[in-house]
Parts: sequence; C-alpha cells; structure tokens
Amino acid sequence: QIRSDRDKSLSLRYSVTGPGADQPPTGIFIINPISGQLSVTKPLDREQIASFHLRAHAVDVNGNQVENPIDIVINVIDMNDNRPEFLHQVWNGTVPEGSKPGTYVMTVTAIDADDPNAQNGMLRYRILSQAPSSPSPNMFTINNETGDIITVAAGLDREKVQQYTLIIQATDMEGNPTYGLSNTATAVIAVTDVNDNPPEFTAMTFYGEVPENRVDVIVANLTVTDKDQPHTPAWNAMYRMTGGDPTGRFTILTDPNSNDGLVTVVKPIDFETNRMFVLTVAAENQVPLAKGIQHPPQSTATVSITVIDVNEPPYFVPNPKLVRQEEGLMAGSMLTTFTAQDPDRYMQQTSLRYSKLSDPANWLKIDPVNGQITTTAVLDRESIYVQNNMYNATFLASDNGIPPMSGTGTLQIYLLDINDNAPQVHPKEATTCETLQPNAINITAVDPDIDPNAGPFAFELPDTPASIKRNWTIVRISGDHAQLSLRIRFLEAGIYDVPIVITDSGNPHASSTSLLKVKVCQCDLNGDCTDVDRIVGAGLGTGAIIAILLCIIILLILVLMFVVWMKRRDKERQAKQLLIDPEDDVRDNILKYDEEGGGEEDQ
Repeated sequence: QIRSDRDKSLSLRYSVTGPGADQPPTGIFIINPISGQLSVTKPLDREQIASFHLRAHAVDVNGNQVENPIDIVINVIDMNDNRPEFLHQVWNGTVPEGSKPGTYVMTVTAIDADDPNAQNGMLRYRILSQAPSSPSPNMFTINNETGDIITVAAGLDREKVQQYTLIIQATDMEGNPTYGLSNTATAVIAVTDVNDNPPEFTAMTFYGEVPENRVDVIVANLTVTDKDQPHTPAWNAMYRMTGGDPTGRFTILTDPNSNDGLVTVVKPIDFETNRMFVLTVAAENQVPLAKGIQHPPQSTATVSITVIDVNEPPYFVPNPKLVRQEEGLMAGSMLTTFTAQDPDRYMQQTSLRYSKLSDPANWLKIDPVNGQITTTAVLDRESIYVQNNMYNATFLASDNGIPPMSGTGTLQIYLLDINDNAPQVHPKEATTCETLQPNAINITAVDPDIDPNAGPFAFELPDTPASIKRNWTIVRISGDHAQLSLRIRFLEAGIYDVPIVITDSGNPHASSTSLLKVKVCQCDLNGDCTDVDRIVGAGLGTGAIIAILLCIIILLILVLMFVVWMKRRDKERQAKQLLIDPEDDVRDNILKYDEEGGGEEDQ
C-alpha cells in the first residue's frame, strides 16, 4: 500500500503506471485510488517476467500532482515449477575397448528454467541403469554436477559387448529426491575396436596344385579368423612368405572382402625341375597389436603345392640356327640338320615329327624323322627373297602327346656370293650428236654380285664388226663408269647398236657384251638434238610396231562388225514390210506439205 502524508488535509487519488499496469502486459497490477492498496490480479511466472518496475502517482481531486512519483520494484519469487530438460533425449558417445578406469567418455547436459542461483535450478546427475550389466553393472560413473561420464571399471571388450545403454537422471533442488523434480535421458556408448586380436589360420596346412608353365593362377586359398571389427586395419590381414620359395615364383594377395590369402603363381614352374613346393606363410594385421596384448602378433601355416605335368611343346636348339653357305648349291644337296628337343622327360611319347612351315623361295625340304634339310632348288643370293645376304625359313616340330604340341624354329642361311652374274651396261639407250663435239656418253656398269665379284670393271669395244672401233671409242673414268664417244668427225644421224664388253673383277672374271642403243642426231649450238622426231620415227621399235598393228586389226574388226549389223538390219526391215498390208501402210496416211512455220491448226 502506498500513502501520502498529505492525505490528512487533501482528498487524494492514487494511480500506478508502467509495464504490468497501464502498459503491456496490462492489468496485472491494480491500485485502489482511495486507499492506495496495490494488488495483483493474475498469477505471475518468473520464467517469463522476473520483476516489474512500476511508478506510483498521487494527485488531488482536480488532478494536480501533490507528491513526486515514486518507483515500485516488484520481484517475482521463484518457485520450483519446472523440471530439468536434457538438450538431447539420446546421447551418443564412444570409448575404446580395453580403456583404463577414469577414461573420459562423454558429457550429458540438462537445463532448468527455474532460477539457477536458487535450489530450484541447481541440477544433479546420476546413472539410473546400465544395460548390459556385464562384465560389471557399474562400468561407468557420472559427475553429478558437470554430467561428465567416465569409466570406473576395467574389462571393456568390443568382441563381447559392443554397446552400453545408460539411463541418466537429472534432478533439481540439488538432487533432493523428495522435493526435487527429475527427468531422464539415454546415453548410448559404443565400444570402439582396437587391434587386440591377431589373425589366426583356420588350418595348420593348406593344399593346392598348379599345372606347369601356368602363371597368374590362384593355387590355394588361405583362410584366417580375426575377432576384431571387419574391414578395419585391425581386421585386414597381410600375408607374406617366410620360406620355401627362394626363386620368387609365388605371391600372396589378400581378398578385400573375405580377408583370405590368395596364393598366386607369378613365374612359370617346370615339372621336370620342381614337382612340389612347401611354403611357410605368416599372417598379421595392417596395424600392430595394442599394447599389453599377450597374443603373438602373427600366425603361421604351411602350404603344400603339387605341380601337375602337362604336355609341353618341343623346342629347337639353337633357335634361330645360322648356316653359312655359298650360293649356287645345287638341288638335292644336304644343307644341315635342324632338330628339336622334347622337354617332357616323364611322358611316354614317340619321336618328334618335322615339317616345313615357311620357305618363301621353296628351296628346302626337311626329313620328317631326322630333321635333315636338303635343297630342292639352286640357292641364289641375288633372289628377291634374300635380304642382306640372309634367307630365312621356318620349320615345325610336333609331338604326339595329349593334346599334341608343336614348336617352331628358324633356319637362317647366310649366302656367300660367287661370281655368277656378268655386269651389264646402264642405261640401255643414249643420245649423242652427229659431230665430234660434244658427243660424250656416260655409261655405268651394273653387277648384282658384291665385292670382290663386282667392280672395278673393264670396258672395251669388240673387234667385230670393224665399224664399231672405227666409229666409236670408250674410256673408263672410274671403277664403275666409262665414257663412249665418236672417234670420227661426223656420223650420220640415226640409231646405232653399239656393243660394249664389260668385265668384272671376280676370280674367275665374268664378262658380257651389252648393246647400247645410241641415237645420233643433229644438234644446235647447245648440244641439244633438233631432229628428235625424225630419229624416233626412224628408230621405231618392235614393240611400237606390234602396238600399231594391233590397233589396225581392232579397227578392221569394228568396221566389219558394223557392216554385218547394217545388213542384218536391212533384212529385218524387209521381213516386216512383207507382213504389213499395203492398204494399212502408214506411209500412205502421211501428207507432205512444202510449207514452213505451221500455224495453230497444224496439229
């Protein structure tokens, strides 16, 4: 109640202003204007408005202020009318297995809308239950003021219990069970895996087999068990060989899905050399075992692998085989023996059979039983099938195993040159002037043979006919080249066949007489022919004459065919005229007008 001491002499009226009176929220507080008694009209909620600031006024009946306004502060006293509320209904946390007591796990938090400075808002936490209750019903504890959850007992083992569920209670009034309000939440704690279990082989010995000479094949599956969480570094197994494979013919890969070890052949194995392998293998995890684990870090086993004998192809020795032979070896001559070996020593097989696979020039044949190679034609180093003096032929050796197998071998014949080719003149035709100057013709000797059966060459003119040496002279200018020129001052234009004798340097020498067709012509001051057309016409070759005759014959045949066709056409026309009635003859109905430029009526 408010009261002014001037109410003894004056009739006063009291009023209040401010939030909760005449300002929103309005009407919560009212004042008796006569007695000045201040009253509350509605229940108050401290969590909404904790205090109200009002101003009281005193005026006379005329509304004149008789006192200065006074401030009234109304504090709402807190009552415990709110329960604690957890920020999450379900809390998730993790803890590694094997953690020591006192290991921090997680923190849960609840809030209370009541005054935090009073008992109504002071919370306390505790664990109501733990599921499962193994290995101890009290594996965890909680700080009753902060909500921190820690471990209090040893024995966390993910392989036995993977998850714990705790019911957490928060109570206000400092945890007073009688007067405090409570609420609960769930804490789910997952036990994470550590590498506390090494991989263990499911058997002491594994068995496999592989055909010889096979690679990239899986010969054995090694299975292990590991209690750690699958597809983690603590579960993934790594395999290595510790013995039994000194040459590195095997490797072990890990199947990422099953964690099995796949023993794989990476190098060919020969049954005739190794019939069995006994490997020692070890398995361990990608990460080392956790500290304090008593188990050995790896597991060992043996792998017994049997090699299966298969039919292998024969192979020639040596391959390729090189033979040096002079060309010119006659047909039917024995060249060499080319045989193969069969690596299958423990199979019951008959002897090998030989056949020819490739012989470009068809010079050779091979005996199917003993592999003896003989010639069927003369060996020629200058053949188009010989490259760089080398001729290659391929032969086949086959066995009668199951299945039959065959191998190939290459015979290389290095042909030594003999002087079996005489040199020839090149080019075959030349042109010169009919006067003495200029009239030199450069010629070249060509010999398919090679040194020393080729150049340097000797060039000379034959003694007969006598006109050759009378009209011409030849001079060698190098080992392969010579110059032919006129000996006389003037030679009538025309085409002349000049025989030239060329001898090589072989032992014995080989020589030949080559005809050089020389066109002699009239020349201008520059030495160029001016009557080439006349000379070419005079020197028409045999091939050109034959071509002209063929053209004439074809033209005559075409003319004859045209005449025959015209006669047949006339006969057919006469036969048709006999079948047509003269009265129906079309020609009788055609009118002829000797007028040009017919008009519109001329249809």
